[in-house]
Amino acid sequence: MAILKSLEQSRGQGKKSIAVLVDPDKVDSPSELDPLIRLANENCVDFFFVGGSLVTSTNLNEVIKHIKENVSIPVILFPGSSLQIDPSADAILFLSLISGRNPDLLIGQHVIAAPILRNNKMEVMPTGYLLVNSGKTTSVAYISNTTPIPEDKYSLAACTALAGEMLGLRLIYLDAGSGAEREINPKMISAVRKAVGVPLIVGGGINTSRKAITALEAGADLIVIGNALEKDPNLLTEIADKIYDWNQSVKSTG
Repeated sequence: MAILKSLEQSRGQGKKSIAVLVDPDKVDSPSELDPLIRLANENCVDFFFVGGSLVTSTNLNEVIKHIKENVSIPVILFPGSSLQIDPSADAILFLSLISGRNPDLLIGQHVIAAPILRNNKMEVMPTGYLLVNSGKTTSVAYISNTTPIPEDKYSLAACTALAGEMLGLRLIYLDAGSGAEREINPKMISAVRKAVGVPLIVGGGINTSRKAITALEAGADLIVIGNALEKDPNLLTEIADKIYDWNQSVKSTG
């Protein structure tokens, strides 16, 4: 089944998913990822997201191939620009930064990437990307030259996401940014959830299992864990266990 279809199906069933974000810039050698790959496999992680705001290293392809050689978990590109396209991935989040007004990240980079993507087998997943203020300037805010949505402007986020859905985007991604000081307010997640029917991805600042569950309860369909795993790899097990329990309860009542 196509990845996007599976996310839409899970959304319809009330099931939740988890993705692990890998930034190639933080990987000196792909073998460094082996403990994380094993942990992800043991805990039934649904997806690997690979990418970042900058990605100055040249090992994107090596990182993707190493993950795919060791597990069957789908690898999805999370690109900061059209330079971060690698056909060895299973899919790409075709991100339109709809919270900002930088035309290059609304459509410019997409024009460059489109013919490249058309000529390979990667699944293209049209995604409305909303950057939310998290207390400090994150890499994505600086590099994208956009102002994040204020963390208490729930209706602004909801209307932005709704416009993205009306434009035909199939996913909405609320992100506080890598290394965020604060996770996204559950009231904002809830407001966006009520505004759109497409699957909702939430990432940034989720560094405890409580924050993960709060995001899921507020309406996130897929949560993304990245930096927090560098400090506490066991966090992945805690969160995965809670998502497993959630999905089992949904299954038993369905």
